Amino acid sequence: MRITYDFHIHSCLSPCGDNDMTPNNIVGMAGILELDAIAVSDHNSALNLPSICKLGQEQGILVVPAIEITTAEEVHILSLFPCLDAALNMGEELYALLPDVPNDPEIFGDQLIMDEDDKVIGTVEKLLINATSLSIEKVFDKVRGYGGVPIPAHIDKSAYSVISNLGFIPPELNTRTIEVKNPPYPSAADYKVITNSDAHTLETMSMHEENTIEIPGKTVNNILALLS
Repeated sequence: MRITYDFHIHSCLSPCGDNDMTPNNIVGMAGILELDAIAVSDHNSALNLPSICKLGQEQGILVVPAIEITTAEEVHILSLFPCLDAALNMGEELYALLPDVPNDPEIFGDQLIMDEDDKVIGTVEKLLINATSLSIEKVFDKVRGYGGVPIPAHIDKSAYSVISNLGFIPPELNTRTIEVKNPPYPSAADYKVITNSDAHTLETMSMHEENTIEIPGKTVNNILALLS
């Protein structure tokens, strides 16, 4: 079956995400856009995924648990997980590996944790957009250790991408999928290529061009198998 997807969306948990990127608004916009599957991938945290996964299930939209991890080299890795618990456990590890720099909401934005009714139930103290102490190789190893799929994010961007920061995709990562912000991308022939909105606002999410993948059935495992 062919499904429509957007596997890179930020909620109001990411300080750079608009406060209107609430669990209900994200899932509601996904419904309006007739997306079959989404992944909400906040920076170095999974704390809004419980409410988003619950709402997605209620609305018939498949939610792939995800985190956008920042490596020690300041490379963003879109990481998709087989289940919510795996993403939450990875998020706990990442939080411990972030520097002890508190978020300043007036400078960076709020880091809001919300329930399924869009009620704020907490905030995150450390600044989530900082780099963790994990090398890119360690990030790949840890994500795969949780059964997940690590994907170099927006490799054609001029910042926070494996190409802009390292100049190449290390072959020892054995990555088979890359994310490209604005396809086509030169030298992508050896990889599976996905394109996502990387939305930090509802407007960006709504304006993103529709993309599809072919999988045997609409399950998280089938998506991960395709991209791994």
